[in-house]
Amino acid sequence: MAEQKDLDFTYTTIDEIFRLSIGEMGDYSGAKYDGDFSMTLEAAQEAKHKFIADSLNIKEGSKVLDMACGWGPFSSYIIKDRGASSIGLTLSEGQAAACQNNGLNVIVKDCRYVKPDDFGTFDAVTCIGGLEHFCSVEEWQAGKQEEVYRNFFDTIYDLLPVGGRYYMQTMTFSKNMLDYDKFDLNAERGSAAHVLALMVEEFPGSWLPYGPEMVIRNAEPKFKLISQSSGRLDYIETIGQWRKKFREFGLKKYMLYLQLMGRYVTDKDFRHQIEVFRVSPNRVCFEQEIMDHYRLVFEKV
Repeated sequence: MAEQKDLDFTYTTIDEIFRLSIGEMGDYSGAKYDGDFSMTLEAAQEAKHKFIADSLNIKEGSKVLDMACGWGPFSSYIIKDRGASSIGLTLSEGQAAACQNNGLNVIVKDCRYVKPDDFGTFDAVTCIGGLEHFCSVEEWQAGKQEEVYRNFFDTIYDLLPVGGRYYMQTMTFSKNMLDYDKFDLNAERGSAAHVLALMVEEFPGSWLPYGPEMVIRNAEPKFKLISQSSGRLDYIETIGQWRKKFREFGLKKYMLYLQLMGRYVTDKDFRHQIEVFRVSPNRVCFEQEIMDHYRLVFEKV
């Protein structure tokens, strides 16, 4: 699992800049264009929320657990659009504070260890992007990756009734993935070796599943797969739209950028993080089919 300090950089240090760029409840996950790239980013994110809510049969009165909830965009959607109730979980203090300020019930808690004794059971559970952080490089090297996923599905199983549904979306490694020993920050910029090394910088402590098949087989036999779809092209467009919004001028946002300049000069690790945001290695990985992105809907059996 990514360490707290790593998650805090990715999701807390950039918290205010991100929300100033894409909205108070910024959705930091791939949108759903389904090939219609004339859609605005906001419309494509709402299409994703509708797809998830429909897939999980969320309706008025539904009780939903929103794992890895980010700044709460999905929780906000189902509360306002479906009349559901939601408990959100995050490991980021910055995200939790922002969500609470916006009236959402969000708690700082590791979603891998939630038990029915904590909040009861739920009609539906989501984990949008969380699985990407559950397995570390060290756990993968030790042969424990599938065990990590099986244990997580055991957690989900205990939180749902029979017939209850779970939605997740996650990045996965794809057909052009390299061996780990070939990752190299000093490789040619934009090469597979370089962007994969930058991915490790962007998500330290995290190792992705090898395709959706790895996730699905570790959900069985407790869950059956209801639907599966690739969001790779959608995520490429989403990242492109984020980059535009990060560059759009805003006085408060640009003042925050200036405040980070001192850290850029003195902190080597921070310079690596800036390089990550400049290159968008996950977008390059999607374009080169080093990585894919999947939406998966499961039902408890």
